[in-house]
Amino acid sequence: MAIILLVDDEESIVEFVSYNLRKYGHEVEVARSGGEAHAAMARQSFELVILDIMLPDVDGFDVLKDLRAKGNTPVLMLSALDDATDKILGLELGADDYLTKPFDVRELTSRIKAILRRSSGEPRNRVLTVHEIRIDRDRRVCSVNGQEVDLTTMEFDLLQCLIINAGLVLSRQTLIEKVWKHAPSGERTVDSHVKSLRKKLGRAGARESIETIRGIGYRLRERI
Repeated sequence: MAIILLVDDEESIVEFVSYNLRKYGHEVEVARSGGEAHAAMARQSFELVILDIMLPDVDGFDVLKDLRAKGNTPVLMLSALDDATDKILGLELGADDYLTKPFDVRELTSRIKAILRRSSGEPRNRVLTVHEIRIDRDRRVCSVNGQEVDLTTMEFDLLQCLIINAGLVLSRQTLIEKVWKHAPSGERTVDSHVKSLRKKLGRAGARESIETIRGIGYRLRERI
């Protein structure tokens, strides 16, 4: 199951794609314009974005550019035009695949499976750096300005998740699913681990970078 954002203003496509993806067990959020897409992506992270080129307010390519400036979320472009120029532009801007309308649901789901399998929801980099914070994912070591910070297993996994999704708002429930997975936990557990993580990073000299989004969850600032 993946959390998918569908960006399209054509009602027949929205109904067709949403119904079939939910039938396959995916969670689908719909945005009918570029503005709605930006708002949705500010609220939470997605494992895949299905993005139409023709939107009522902005060009789908502009939404794709903004997505690529902020991260590596996989993107499947949709278009009513079987135009090689559009395909090439979309792929050059960083789209993972391109599908022309109308399409068969089996082709759609197979392409989604292939994209998710390739991306696995995570960047290939094994060493990630944001601000003064550096984590080595293979050695499971965190350091701030070269000074190693002693983190628990869950604190490291929480920081890794925040760094991978830097700039995106992650709800407490999303963090529970991504970090704690099937282990018993609740929203208070997330809050206490964030508090401890902030304290340890701050003690090592890191500037405050984990932002609380009231009523929703947390975000690691891309810039301070």
